[in-house]
Amino acid sequence: MIFLELFLEFLKVGLFTVGGGLASLPFLEDMAEKTGWFTTAQLADMIAISESTPGPIGINMATYVGFTTAGVGGAVLASLGFIVPALIIAGTVSRFLKKFSENKFVKGAFYGLRAVSVALICSALVSVLKISIINIPLFAETGNFLDLVSIPGIILGIGCWCVLKKWNPHPIVILGGSAVFGIVLGFLGII
Repeated sequence: MIFLELFLEFLKVGLFTVGGGLASLPFLEDMAEKTGWFTTAQLADMIAISESTPGPIGINMATYVGFTTAGVGGAVLASLGFIVPALIIAGTVSRFLKKFSENKFVKGAFYGLRAVSVALICSALVSVLKISIINIPLFAETGNFLDLVSIPGIILGIGCWCVLKKWNPHPIVILGGSAVFGIVLGFLGII
């Protein structure tokens, strides 16, 4: 039963995610609340792992959730569920797009999809900020304003941005440096 659930949940995510893997975050947050397969903290880990491994973030996240939930079979079915809608839609659209590419309704549909993509990616940005920078539950618990934001997270984000602007290193350098920063802070007991 878990295999069918994984397949169907990720089929929905794959069907309605427009704009790339980060646009799937609102759907994954909903899935976490509904199914209990992973927590918000695990979602943050999934984002980090998916962003730092080769391949599209959406399929990486589907594979990760499937594997942690139901092993290799779960990983395969969650991944298939995620990609089946794209395969069907891309195959269907490619057959008709040449024929109808100048149709005003088709152009209007693509224009609307761009707006939806921006909205979903902005929602993903807010989700990532809530996971990595803003800690509303801790603030609600302590009432201390400094607990509302993660100072190390802000420092790391600003530092990465400055390094990117000044030297424009390969993303692997940024990922590796961020991982070392996190390990050092964890070792020192800061995070």
